[in-house]
Amino acid sequence: MDRPSTSRRTFVAGVAATTGAAAVGAIAPGAVPAVAAEPPAPQSVAVLGGGVAGLTAAHELAERGFRVTVYERRALGGKARSMDVPDSAHGSRRPLPAEHGFRFIPGIYHNLPDTMRRIPFPGNANGVWDNLVAPAEMSFARTGREDLRIPLPWPGHRPAELTLDEIRGALTALLDTARSIPLHEAAYFVNRFLVFLTSCDERRDEAWERTPWWEFLRAERMSYDYQRILAVGLTRNIVATKAEEASTRTVATLLEAFTFNALGRGADGPLDRILNLPTNEAWIDPWVAHLTGLGVEFRIGWTVRELAYDSGSGRIGAAVVEDPQGVRRSVTTDHYVSAMPVEHARRTWGAALRAADPQLARCDKLETDWMTGIQFYLTEHAPLLAGHANCIDSPWSLTAIQQARHWPSRDFRADYGDGSAVDCLSVDISEWDRPGILYGKTAKQCTRTEVAREVWAQLKAAFNDTGRTVLKDSALHSWFLDPGVDGLGTPNPTNEDQLLVHPVGTFHNRPKAATKIPNFFLAGDYVAVDIDLATMEGANASARQAVNALLDRTGSAAARCEVRPLFRAPELEGLKRHDRLRYRFGLRNALDVG
Repeated sequence: MDRPSTSRRTFVAGVAATTGAAAVGAIAPGAVPAVAAEPPAPQSVAVLGGGVAGLTAAHELAERGFRVTVYERRALGGKARSMDVPDSAHGSRRPLPAEHGFRFIPGIYHNLPDTMRRIPFPGNANGVWDNLVAPAEMSFARTGREDLRIPLPWPGHRPAELTLDEIRGALTALLDTARSIPLHEAAYFVNRFLVFLTSCDERRDEAWERTPWWEFLRAERMSYDYQRILAVGLTRNIVATKAEEASTRTVATLLEAFTFNALGRGADGPLDRILNLPTNEAWIDPWVAHLTGLGVEFRIGWTVRELAYDSGSGRIGAAVVEDPQGVRRSVTTDHYVSAMPVEHARRTWGAALRAADPQLARCDKLETDWMTGIQFYLTEHAPLLAGHANCIDSPWSLTAIQQARHWPSRDFRADYGDGSAVDCLSVDISEWDRPGILYGKTAKQCTRTEVAREVWAQLKAAFNDTGRTVLKDSALHSWFLDPGVDGLGTPNPTNEDQLLVHPVGTFHNRPKAATKIPNFFLAGDYVAVDIDLATMEGANASARQAVNALLDRTGSAAARCEVRPLFRAPELEGLKRHDRLRYRFGLRNALDVG
């Protein structure tokens, strides 16, 4: 089990106390013995928000001897948590498992996996990290065409045996996709990617940050499949950002990282990893238990309303919070880490606080959008695939994965629900403002029931279109839509769990973890980190940066948190240096054919 790391300051104080105690016996008779000084009381920190960023900050601070209290308005784990379907448990079974959206922990992540290795889990040598499993494949599920299934090999992977029909389908899909994207378009896309790979940081941060991905790829001049797979498929379905608006810097940085991950360069593990149990069972609950053991206190149901800025001292004087009974209270502590999503955090920053640090005001320019999950519980196993399916032709940009087949230690029928459901098909809806195929309405215009029916219809259109009935209406047991969505079908629908998106210019409005207020720090997936993407990895890395900033401000001798950047291929650095010269002279990248 991990133990809290001992800071140099605590160690020195302990040595001094021990030396003093030992010296008492050597004092001459009649002399007044010296009294060893008490070590200073640990400083206190209020972590405001209990998602991945907040729990990471609490973890790193507690290991360094700080007294930490986490304030969370709803449930620990934030958007990463799993949840119970109300009133679904029967007998001794657990409730059906649900979630805001399925977990995806690729090998490009390094900081989050490091934290997972430090969370004990019974029987696991590497803690919660050992609960990660790698799906064997992924697919582009085409509507009206064969699905393109892509194997995801990794060391030790044993490919599944294939039937003759599956081999036929795979070859048909590969040839169909290769034929549908003209050779000159494929070559152009490769060229554009090489241009980005060899671009210097200045060109990336300035020129490519101002260029939409759609424009960078010249998608308006290309074929439908070029647009759907290479432009839209890499943005709306994965990053929940429209290709016409998304920053090239953000999208291409992600593509670069995944490419090197697939090549085995600089990766923590396989390209695609998920958890082998519902998220709370595999990760969040063990994490909270471990933090409780480290002395972290949790206040669940407490909502942060305002951070009271004291202009006289230039510090945060108190956090105004509302307890579960609706009573407002002032929380005073030494330091404050705001770890709430940006759409909630910025509501707590008053005019005086924003004036004290202009980067807080710039956060108003950050944009969020809807990317929300729905789960379908099935009474029969659907023969989809062993991994994520990207329904790139679906109007609502659906992605999905079958959960139960990746939970080997669970018998879904025996362990969950009423004993009739055998699997959970977890689906993410990325597009909420485009008409569907069943009602001709956007997801926001539909009622909750209409959303479920529309998603089910789009899934069937993607999977039941090549002579096989993969999803059967008769096998649909029930469904569950994220409760954070409310008011669907009314003029003013709301979503409590939105996702930061990345239109051009977002990079320059992301704040740093350290603010100009000495006792106030920021953590969250909107804070500036190397991955430049709203992810659990970004949330984790930002929390580490916030803790490091706090340690610097307090003069702590404790070890700083390691913050690992994305992998950068050293063999490309010479080309980037050459591009830096060209950029300073106003020239294109040497590979840029326009």
